[in-house]
Amino acid sequence: MAELEQRTMAKVSARLVPFLMLCYFVAYLDRVNVGFAGLTMRTDLALSASAFGLASGIFFLTYFVFEIPSNLFLHRFGARKWIARIMLTWGLISGATAFISGEFSFYLVRVLLGAAEAGFFPGIIFYLTLWFPSVYRGRIVGWFMAAIPASSVIGAPVSGLLLGLDGVAGLKGWQWLFIVEAVPALILSGVVFFYLTDRPADATWLAPDERRWLADRLDAEERQRERAERIPVRQAITDGRVLTLALIYFGAVAANYGIGFWLPQIVKSFGGLSNFQIGLITAIPYVVGTVTMVWWGRRSDRKMERKAHVAIPLAIAGIGIGLAGMIDQPVIKMTLLTIAAFGVFSCLPVFWTLPAAFLSGAGAAAGIAAINALGNLSGFVGPYAMGWIKDHTGSFSGGLLLIAALALIGMVAALLLPHDKRLEEAPAPAE
Repeated sequence: MAELEQRTMAKVSARLVPFLMLCYFVAYLDRVNVGFAGLTMRTDLALSASAFGLASGIFFLTYFVFEIPSNLFLHRFGARKWIARIMLTWGLISGATAFISGEFSFYLVRVLLGAAEAGFFPGIIFYLTLWFPSVYRGRIVGWFMAAIPASSVIGAPVSGLLLGLDGVAGLKGWQWLFIVEAVPALILSGVVFFYLTDRPADATWLAPDERRWLADRLDAEERQRERAERIPVRQAITDGRVLTLALIYFGAVAANYGIGFWLPQIVKSFGGLSNFQIGLITAIPYVVGTVTMVWWGRRSDRKMERKAHVAIPLAIAGIGIGLAGMIDQPVIKMTLLTIAAFGVFSCLPVFWTLPAAFLSGAGAAAGIAAINALGNLSGFVGPYAMGWIKDHTGSFSGGLLLIAALALIGMVAALLLPHDKRLEEAPAPAE
């Protein structure tokens, strides 16, 4: 049985994880490349910091509205069709950002982008629960979410170079950035439709005994959760544990996007740097995040411990960001933000093992979407607050302190979360 499990999970991991990482890499790059575009776009379009922050964050308002319906459609129609649809629409709209002409059109395209992309991330998280038993989820979600920092490690220098295309074919550099970085999403939408398999029972690329073992193992875990408590869709959205998880995620996302949208401009404020140099320096925290989030997820799986593995990184993130807000010396500030990046990114893969420990079926699709939707509202609050504070104080310090406070609130919520880890330890199916 051990050999069968090892062989099966190796095949599933090799088939799904690298491809889903690539899809999320492209999704995240299309979401946050606005941070780099802002280095020159703000001047070209005469955008204030408040207007830029509002446009950056307004994405998450429509993302919030459409998140749960999108995930329920994914549960109904299957990941293959629905994720392909999401990638096609967001690729088209992300590329259309190149043709905005001012505040209103900027707001409009970001609103449409939020609606188009809604459901992608929670859909993938739900999809992974259909393929990976609980004991694998910390490391697998860690690998998948490593696409977040990796998109900045690679995307930051590339975005800096694309800004250098200013004037080519009569377009600004930031316009080329949006156009070029939208193309992979359009290509991958077609690949997703033909490549993904909705459920293990349909996986012709697994041997019959491998399909049977995986389906039996996942069914055993789902039966154990349902014996403990079967949560329907309506209740899943309002369950106290779901709302607590949303509060934790609110703090984590605030730290992630508050830094992500504004870090290029924070680095620019150091002075004397080209756009490419800004891209290289901006990538440093994300290099650390890429490595540590995978390691931390594996550590959580090995110990089968979740709550502390969420709370400790959030504490590190809050302290690092808070101290960075009080220090202006560039090297020390970047060091603190790099330490904070460890906290921000390490908590995320472990966090997403928690809802799958008590939710299943359509309730899991709805609950995971609700957590992601509510938590991502901080993607609106964080960037907008950073811009507003910057306009009124001339500094990023106040915004960083606010984000640090939200991360620390998330840490406290993580410590208070009721969690029965026995629900993650379903027995393996008999041979």
